Amino acid sequence: MIAAYIKYLLRSGNEHSIHSPFLFELYNNVIAVQKDDNPEYEAIRSLRRDLLRSDEQIEILDLGAGSRVNKSNLRSIKTIAKNAEKPAKFGRLFYRLIRRFQPATILELGTSLGLTTLYMSKAKPDAQLITFEGCPQTAAKAQAHFRGQHAGNIEVVLGNIDETLPKRLAALDKPIDFAYFDANHRYEPTVRYFEQCLPHIHNGSLFIFDDLYWSEGMTKAWQHIKAHPQVTVTVDLFWIGLVFFRSEQAKEDFTLRF
Repeated sequence: MIAAYIKYLLRSGNEHSIHSPFLFELYNNVIAVQKDDNPEYEAIRSLRRDLLRSDEQIEILDLGAGSRVNKSNLRSIKTIAKNAEKPAKFGRLFYRLIRRFQPATILELGTSLGLTTLYMSKAKPDAQLITFEGCPQTAAKAQAHFRGQHAGNIEVVLGNIDETLPKRLAALDKPIDFAYFDANHRYEPTVRYFEQCLPHIHNGSLFIFDDLYWSEGMTKAWQHIKAHPQVTVTVDLFWIGLVFFRSEQAKEDFTLRF
């Protein structure tokens, strides 16, 4: 991954490399914001600090690509918070993106302990936020965190996402406005989840994919997604990738600093 990151640094640009007015505004006002000290973040920061100190252990049911850090299924909460949860700057970015686009329906594939979920929930408390998690004990911890933070708009779908995603999508009565894919970090499942969600998009939908360079399979999946005919604008931020379906935009891929 180090080699991939060096390549990313060498080819990534900033606002001066953007010719799209839509993306120029988005990068300057949402993505590249440096000072972002919203008071709503403090409760999540406090929760993260508590989790990083917790020696409590839970049994992990891992239905994805597994962990590079810990091969044991018995893991401490602080280990999960350190290695499986996205750093706070990504939660704050998702918060800003949701505030910018005002999605009514949000999907998250991979709940973990629910910190990123909370950022999304607080960004738009009246949105329908559906989060999918395969591990019962992890999901139980996340649900306790949601209750503790009074996040009442979150629906947790428990079970193997291979089975639960198609069923829940079939029951959706609204299009997907915003989706975050952070579940199975392998090529085939990532592409399959993407394509299962495609019938539910609209012109303004935004998909975000996690860990683009975690493995060769994930990088291959990212290339597949970028090349899809329904995809127009993609933004590679190395750790995550943004996917837009705006028909008024020329097809273009941006690699930008974050």
